[in-house]
Amino acid sequence: MENKVFTEEMKKEGWTIVIPNMSPVHFNIMKRIFTNHGFNALLLENSSHSVIQEGLKYVHNDMCYPCLLVIGQMIDAIHRGLVDKDRCALIISQTGGGCRASNYYFLLQKALERAGLGNIPVISANLQGMNSNPGFKITFPMLVQAFTALLYGDLIMLLSNQTRPYEINKGDTDALIDKWTNILGDCYEKNRGYFWGNMKRKLNQISDDFAAIPVKRIPRVKVGVVGEIYMKYSRLGNSNLQGLLEDEGCEVMLPPMMGFVLYCFSNGIKDEEYYGGRGRYSFIMKHIAMPILSIVEKWSEDAVKRHKEFHPAATFKELESYGERFIDRGCKMGEGWLLTAEMVELIEKGYDNIVCTQPFGCLPNHICGKGMIRPLKEAYPDSNIVPIDYDPSATKVNQENRIKLMLAVAREKLEEEAKEGWQH
Repeated sequence: MENKVFTEEMKKEGWTIVIPNMSPVHFNIMKRIFTNHGFNALLLENSSHSVIQEGLKYVHNDMCYPCLLVIGQMIDAIHRGLVDKDRCALIISQTGGGCRASNYYFLLQKALERAGLGNIPVISANLQGMNSNPGFKITFPMLVQAFTALLYGDLIMLLSNQTRPYEINKGDTDALIDKWTNILGDCYEKNRGYFWGNMKRKLNQISDDFAAIPVKRIPRVKVGVVGEIYMKYSRLGNSNLQGLLEDEGCEVMLPPMMGFVLYCFSNGIKDEEYYGGRGRYSFIMKHIAMPILSIVEKWSEDAVKRHKEFHPAATFKELESYGERFIDRGCKMGEGWLLTAEMVELIEKGYDNIVCTQPFGCLPNHICGKGMIRPLKEAYPDSNIVPIDYDPSATKVNQENRIKLMLAVAREKLEEEAKEGWQH
């Protein structure tokens, strides 16, 4: 069965573009960008066990877990009637690199054919011009909005994670997330008030609003989460890991998503340095894109530093220096050296209890995540890192028991530090 493409006519007729949900904070902001550019979009929230069952039914179980979940979530939504199967298109990212994520687009098409849904168009979201659809083109204004949405999302995620465990009135933090999601969404729909000077002001306003939430800051176990990008951020992928950790009384730190974007850009520069070629791309990344993004990254850092109770994430330059202590930057399959660098960042910033989330069988994660734990332990003896594999056959009880064992060690250390502080 030949797959359809998404056409201009479908866009004009209001066909729904179905978006898989990787990070609720970021994607709830970004979905409004589609509205601004004339698309009708649905961000998926279905997360029952049937998502896994649909994925197993139509995707080979040897494929990585994020692929199975993303495709399963889409087909589950169609079968549940959450979207009209005759007036929808599915969108999925395509990296173009050596990671299996490059194949998600084709695997989704194949899964739809198996499910008897081969008439549904599949849109590839990529910057390489692969598998284009006439009705969906990533324009420069869309890119600008997407990058700013990532930066806003990163700031809201960071500040909310440093506020929610300490809030006096439960729900204040999540209510503020909803407030700013709506404010920023309106800006994107109206296509104004979100960039450059407005952006700097809004970043500061967001920081001030979170600082105004009444809190009681008591010592808590601090836990960082790293890993494959979908498993790290997706509640569906990691069985709501952040919720589990916060229920256990922890403060959670998730590295910014913008770090992964800058990592992808910097890889092109490193490719030219190591292998030659791609001069024009490397020049644009090195002298235009990266410097501009570094400016707005600094604005976000300054916004966090407005209030002493908040601690900013590392800048990309800091991440590069952290990673280079342990791994070459030419190691860039999947999350590559960035995964190691983020673990170093978390340890350096006091989040030395780390959960490394990885899809079972993900080779880049096993090398740059699990494989780097030993050298990190040698450099940081107090680090407490646990790798957790996620897979359809992995039991939640086993995953949670391993995490709770890590937390038991972390609590003992926190109690010892409290005793030492009291004695002094």
